[in-house]
Amino acid sequence: MPLSFTAFDWTVLGGYVAVLALAGYLSSRRRIVRADQYFLASHTAPTWLVAVSVLSTVQSAATFLGVPDNSYRGDYTYLGAVVGPLLAALFVSRVLIPRFYAARVGTVYELLENRFGRTARRAAGAMYLVGRILASGARLYLAAIAVSMIMFLDIAPEHIVIASLVLLVFGLVFTFMGGLNSIIWSDLVQVVLYLGAAVTVLVFLWARIPASPDQVFAALTATPEGIDKLRLFDFSFDLTKSFSVPAILTGLVLLNIGNSGLDQDTTQRLLACDDAKNGGRALIWSVLASIPVILIFLMIGSLLYVFYQRPDLMMTATDAVAPTFQGEKITVFMHFILSELPPGVRGLVTVGVIAAAAVNSGLISMSSVAVNDFYRPWAERRGRGDELHFVRAGRAMTVVLGVCLFLTSILCFYWQRATSAPLLDFVLGVMAFAYAGLLGVYFTAVFTRRGSSRSVVAALIAGFLAVTAFQPVVVQALGLPDWMGTIAFPWQLTFGALIATAVCLIGRQESVKTTEAAA
Repeated sequence: MPLSFTAFDWTVLGGYVAVLALAGYLSSRRRIVRADQYFLASHTAPTWLVAVSVLSTVQSAATFLGVPDNSYRGDYTYLGAVVGPLLAALFVSRVLIPRFYAARVGTVYELLENRFGRTARRAAGAMYLVGRILASGARLYLAAIAVSMIMFLDIAPEHIVIASLVLLVFGLVFTFMGGLNSIIWSDLVQVVLYLGAAVTVLVFLWARIPASPDQVFAALTATPEGIDKLRLFDFSFDLTKSFSVPAILTGLVLLNIGNSGLDQDTTQRLLACDDAKNGGRALIWSVLASIPVILIFLMIGSLLYVFYQRPDLMMTATDAVAPTFQGEKITVFMHFILSELPPGVRGLVTVGVIAAAAVNSGLISMSSVAVNDFYRPWAERRGRGDELHFVRAGRAMTVVLGVCLFLTSILCFYWQRATSAPLLDFVLGVMAFAYAGLLGVYFTAVFTRRGSSRSVVAALIAGFLAVTAFQPVVVQALGLPDWMGTIAFPWQLTFGALIATAVCLIGRQESVKTTEAAA
């Protein structure tokens, strides 16, 4: 039965607000008068802090709630999948980041202007904005469900709206005050808090299990069904599996190249370092730091398996895990939070969910793209605006984009009820829609002399449509082969990127002046 949110829990939540407010104030006391101060922290962010901020950016409520569920139902192949991000980080740090610094860009999409012209830059920026609004809006909704369940003990539409609004306000305040510098310091606070919440739950959960460590280990390595729940690598070639070794070495490498090298949400932090070398180091450190973080959440899922599925080790009968909460599908971690955590710990976990769901990173990156790739070129061609003007434009755009995320999260409330697709799967794979085209375009730009502004636009559209074609709803609607609807998202991205690259290569190189004149 769900436990009530107590005064102790509200006190813990209030303490989180106070700590985050203090961090935001201390990091934003210096007056911001230039756009590079607001969007890139004047290129003076410490490497270690950027690494922490990148770690915070790639974590989300999907990680906080989804990874324990992954190990509860499966094994540790999600941890083995870290090979993908590591290989991607090595590629991005050696190939892409040096190019971004050499070109002195504010967004990664500016690089395309030097190669293909303004049209290509705007098209790539628009594709990013579409993908990021979908991804961040869906993550905001997922976190809002969790917060509503914990704080209000229901998932009533009005409480989902309140929870979404609260989460958004947290992100808006710190983005608006100090820009990227404020965000990366608040990211540090958030990482400490959500890791602290996870470790607290892990310790609490372990104390509830009367079995010895040896018994728990034996139970996980050999379940009654003969499954090794501690398996790290799955070498099978199965297109329906997301974390097999073949999927890791293809789609997951591509996904993380897109995330760390082509997604302004992450690369904006890497561009905040003083040079390319430190930007690359920050990226690699963030991947290495993610290993113990992932392990903590996987261990929670393993212990939840023992707690709920092995009554022989618990020495008592336990209630079966409820698959729904007032009709809403939830993870096993949410079930445990709702029914087992004592006062204070529940408040700390709520703080962890809010910290993991922070949307400020998405807001500042989208604002940077909207201003630098769309508004600023338009304003400068007309002789309008100084640096302070673009700072103010960035703040105004942050609010506009925040409203877009809020509306997307509300739309997701109704979208989830109109489809059988799990929201968690959508959150984890949604950026494949944007990444497929971006990967094809950048591979063409970096490794070949082919491509044109028109083929760039066509490749972005082709990549998006290719991934869309694998969605179960689309497969059914168009009468496509059923197997297409079962393809895991890493393979969807692989096929989409290959198609986008082929389309982009069709174009023949044009002079930048010609493409700019056409634009």
